[in-house]
Amino acid sequence: MTAPRQSDAIEPLGDEGGPSKPMLFEASDAFLRAVLADAELPALLPALAQATGDLRLVDDSLRPANGPLGVVPVPQGGMSPEAQEKARELAFHALKRMRDGMATALDLEDDRNLMHLLQFMTGPISADYLPLLTHELNLTGDMGAPKWTAETIATERDFKVVVIGAGMSGLGIAHRLTQAKVDFVIFEKNEEVGGTWYENSYPGCRLDTPNFSYSYSFLQRTDWPQAFTEREHLYKYFCEAADVFGVRDRIMFQTTVEKLVYDETLDHWTITYRTADGLLHEMTANFVVSAVGQLNHPNVPSLPGNETFKGQTWHTARWRHDYDLTGKKVAVVGTGASAFQIIPSIVDSVSQMTVFQRNPPWIYPAPDYHAEIPQKMRWLFAQVPMFNRWYRFFQFYVSLEGRLSFMNVDKEWQHPVSVSAKNDELRIALQAYIEAEFADRPDLLAHAVPSYPPGAKRMLRDNGIWARTLKSPHVKLVTDGIEGIEPDGIRDRNGELHEADVIIWGTGFQASNFLMPMQVIGRGGVNLHDKWGGDLRAYYGVAVPEFPNLMLLYGPNTNLVVNGSLIFLQEMGIEFIIDMIGTMLKKDLKSIEIGEEAFDAYNGWIDAGNSNLAWGASSVSSWYKNDSGRVTQNWPYSMLDYWKGTHDWILADFVTR
Repeated sequence: MTAPRQSDAIEPLGDEGGPSKPMLFEASDAFLRAVLADAELPALLPALAQATGDLRLVDDSLRPANGPLGVVPVPQGGMSPEAQEKARELAFHALKRMRDGMATALDLEDDRNLMHLLQFMTGPISADYLPLLTHELNLTGDMGAPKWTAETIATERDFKVVVIGAGMSGLGIAHRLTQAKVDFVIFEKNEEVGGTWYENSYPGCRLDTPNFSYSYSFLQRTDWPQAFTEREHLYKYFCEAADVFGVRDRIMFQTTVEKLVYDETLDHWTITYRTADGLLHEMTANFVVSAVGQLNHPNVPSLPGNETFKGQTWHTARWRHDYDLTGKKVAVVGTGASAFQIIPSIVDSVSQMTVFQRNPPWIYPAPDYHAEIPQKMRWLFAQVPMFNRWYRFFQFYVSLEGRLSFMNVDKEWQHPVSVSAKNDELRIALQAYIEAEFADRPDLLAHAVPSYPPGAKRMLRDNGIWARTLKSPHVKLVTDGIEGIEPDGIRDRNGELHEADVIIWGTGFQASNFLMPMQVIGRGGVNLHDKWGGDLRAYYGVAVPEFPNLMLLYGPNTNLVVNGSLIFLQEMGIEFIIDMIGTMLKKDLKSIEIGEEAFDAYNGWIDAGNSNLAWGASSVSSWYKNDSGRVTQNWPYSMLDYWKGTHDWILADFVTR
């Protein structure tokens, strides 16, 4: 698989600020009014105010009303029809001034102007949130860039970092290390970058979070083609990121790390790795960053008779593109996120589809889930400077704390399928949607409404395609469980054999096998997997006691469920690690590791938070938990809490030498 060619629509953000574009274009008045008819006004208005200096566009009377997500997001940010009409008229005249070369951009070096635009979208906000929000908006320079370089520290010390993985997190920290002028190398087991977006190429694979917010704050696009981007566009984005960051020559592809051993006398790690030719090699480094991800070990259930099946079988993350499913009898085991995308994508090509469901997913309406971004919106993204950034910021802001409040447990609340009054409000709304979708098929409806609280498992977006798929005459939904696999198919627990030519495992990943099968031996010969014993823990998902100079990205308890942005969280982790490396160089420290006291206090706080949320209180099976039932994957608090923990860290909480 080769890397796609770099696109001109990608916008790296350097220290000097955002990219500049000519503000002149050709367009008739009629065309300008037409493009405004369906434009996203809450994001367009501050972008136009920035481009033209006209602050009437961000008058309080036009401010979007809805803020963070409720049960159902409100179109146009809840702006009234009258406010929308006024906004479009002001926007029309702003576009005319831009077209005619009569616009003067607002000076954002004046913090008052930036705050005026920012608070138009957010309304009055706590001062605590301002650094987080301006960082994410990122209009006046790359705010997450290191404030130091190895050169400015003027140390003669050689310092080398090994990064394991060239997915989203690995490329992100590689970019920051490049900016800091720190020597590094990346080991990547695949033949190309992209991580999960390289490995998961199944039919229908796409984001289920808005695409603009699923991108680095420091590397933006103007030309995302869909509301929820298909896999091929995300994969292309990360390939282009590797090119823009200039890190390809630092990546050793088709190279697998087998063992990490810390030498506490020399204060370095010895990395044992295997290259594509099968040979083992060793390298030493002062610092190691694991960026291997949580969801990269497919989970294939061990069922009686697995080895007897005479047809084809594979996991969703190991899709067989060389096998044509046309006219085949296909069984899909699972109805989680991947299966939810695959089943509708292949249903029309197969002769028979059998879907094995253990727990139905909570689904919520997303009418634009498969929609293309309208050409007129794409025109605005191309012509209005920074509109894409404001649009991304709007997506981020409304999901910043998202539906987290709907997940809180009320210990006095008594209901079999909800954990609080707000959680029940969400349940009622989602159940009404499901009931409407399956109103004409009571036989399917009986198996479509979950019997666990919303949020206890991953909730999925739907534009009506799920119900349409299950209603297809050649589709059968099986909810009786699986007795075993036989040569001709799958036998359920009622004794019925469901014939299949192909079995596709949509059964998720072994999230608790984080860093497996790699051996990691820390200070005093401690084995990381023995220390964890399947109970993954790390300070802010990053640091583990007894493992100096080893830091993790997308580590334990950094998965997001109903609030925030995964890329935002990983950017915070990256900046945390870069700050630690800078501290080591400035203070000439040989090693740094989190202290046991801070580590234990942090994990007690994490466990308390998760136990008070729907996914911690519910007994339903989920990859969020380990075998003992502890939530090892999810972040239970606000984005502000993670921001503060990673930006305001205290060196005294760490053991250094």
